Amino acid sequence: MPKQYPTVESTFTALADPTRRAVVQALSLGPATVSHLAAPFDMALPSFTQHLGVLEKAGLIVSHREGRARVCSLNPEALLAAEEWLAGHRRQWEARLDRLEAHLATTRKGEEKDD
Repeated sequence: MPKQYPTVESTFTALADPTRRAVVQALSLGPATVSHLAAPFDMALPSFTQHLGVLEKAGLIVSHREGRARVCSLNPEALLAAEEWLAGHRRQWEARLDRLEAHLATTRKGEEKDD
């Protein structure tokens, strides 16, 4: 079965929550156990593992068992769709702003000639 990558929507939905963004940030430093990831948060472990489930379903993290512990790792490839979406929109807005800047410069030069 081919590897499926998350959609932009599932990535942004998963990252909409500050707890999940903090987990992704923590995992950017390297793999960690669920208990280590949960430690900074003031919530019950079942609630925290629901957050991990959302991240895993979106493909942003993967997990496996090591003995009695569950270890999570970041799946950086899963961020590609969102990164490409953002880059495309950034290029579009930069082009628009460049055109606006050129238009304003032309307008200013025209006003200076009228003076």
